[in-house]
Amino acid sequence: MVARIHQPAKNAMQSGRAGTREWVLEFEPETPNVIEPLMGWTSSYDTKRQVRMRFDTKEEAIAYATRHGIPFRLEETHSSKVKPKSYAENFKYGRPDRWTH
Repeated sequence: MVARIHQPAKNAMQSGRAGTREWVLEFEPETPNVIEPLMGWTSSYDTKRQVRMRFDTKEEAIAYATRHGIPFRLEETHSSKVKPKSYAENFKYGRPDRWTH
């Protein structure tokens, strides 16, 4: 019953960063998925896989896991710098290289 504490990644289909600032504690699967023979559906007997807790800070998530005796694995996030860009920069005077189609 090892938990994973991480910050979710930004959705590739959206430009915003909503939901990426909070920390998530979720349990890793203990048993593999089982294929039901009649219908072919996949299922699992592991109900902890459905639990997903959100915390404002990393310290709160770690404190919760240690308080309840849950072994955890912490995954640090790699932050990327966002350089502000504007469309007008393509046409400014004094640009180092020529603008062309």
